[in-house]
Amino acid sequence: MFWENHKTLIVADLHVGKTGHFRKSGINVPQTVYKDDLQRLLAQILFFKAERLIIVGDLTHSAVNKEMDLFRRWRKDFSLLQVDLVRGNHDILEESWYTAADIHVHDEALVEGPFTFMHDYIESKKKPEIDTYIFSGHVHPIVWLKGKGRQSFCLPCFYFSDQYAVLPAFSRFTGGYKVDVKKGDSVFAITGKEIMALTS
Repeated sequence: MFWENHKTLIVADLHVGKTGHFRKSGINVPQTVYKDDLQRLLAQILFFKAERLIIVGDLTHSAVNKEMDLFRRWRKDFSLLQVDLVRGNHDILEESWYTAADIHVHDEALVEGPFTFMHDYIESKKKPEIDTYIFSGHVHPIVWLKGKGRQSFCLPCFYFSDQYAVLPAFSRFTGGYKVDVKKGDSVFAITGKEIMALTS
């Protein structure tokens, strides 16, 4: 998402290093999957002329590996871009790594004007008592679509209720959680290069 008035790009769940983690475990996932994610992020930053990037959790996936080194090099090429990370459950690196990458880390939430950014709202056991609209990630929301026959397929989506929104995982190498769409909610499915509005 792009917050135009603040020139801020908002994403969730990049999971940098996940494909490298799988390869280290003997599962042959091509590195091109990660490089494609990084290229898409670059394209969004350039397209919107973003001056700031807010990551709503899970920038990284696990321990340091070569893909994270690649991200650090990528970060140096965009040193003027302010990067804020709301720590997710996978963001387990030493503070020194984030400091060296010039990333501002927020442990619980980031409040900006009428919005609060936090990693996990849907599955959090204790919902915060706040009066701002919440943007979160974590669950990698998907929506199932059915055809006139018996065919069906799922797509990542943006999910909006009246109190909170859940952003899709930016990384394409993730699973998904089928959102329970209630009356009045808004869902926007991501179909290739298009965004398709779905009615509840």
